[in-house]
Amino acid sequence: MIIRKATFEDSETIAKYLLLAMEEIIYKFIGERDSKTAYYFVLHFVESEKNQYSYENCFVAEENDEIVGAVDVYEGGRLHELRQPIIDYVRLNFNPDFNPEDETQRGEFYIDSLGVSPDHQGKGIGSKLLQFLIDEYVTQYNETLGLLVEEGNPNAKKLYLKLGFKVIKTKTLVGKTLEHLQLKKE
Repeated sequence: MIIRKATFEDSETIAKYLLLAMEEIIYKFIGERDSKTAYYFVLHFVESEKNQYSYENCFVAEENDEIVGAVDVYEGGRLHELRQPIIDYVRLNFNPDFNPEDETQRGEFYIDSLGVSPDHQGKGIGSKLLQFLIDEYVTQYNETLGLLVEEGNPNAKKLYLKLGFKVIKTKTLVGKTLEHLQLKKE
């Protein structure tokens, strides 16, 4: 398996996998539980530049010339700049009062979402993507990685803790209670 920087051509697959990771949150963004609308919403931003879901912020895991996983990561201090196009789009098309809470902040590279192909789940691809980010950001550049995990997702939390992440606080994002975890060089 290789992990590489994503390209525009990867956008359709990235959108599919990122949506797996954040489907419930996207439904809250768009105010409806329609998987097709949610997919096209995510695809619109993955294909676009200079926003939090852009392919520019993604890495993909590839096996036998097939993308089997994707992860979206960016510098937390850029959240407002990267999220503004999403806020503007949601306010214009779905919810004029949309005003999501901050999910990250300056001082961490934020793992916004990570998704693995349903056909390849349980094979350690998510762990390999996370280990790649740890090696790249924490080990090589001495940066802090951060992420949010739902309280109702103990398996994901267990994996993050095993990889060395530590719970630092609880956050709310569009009505969901999440735990904020970080990993930094000791």
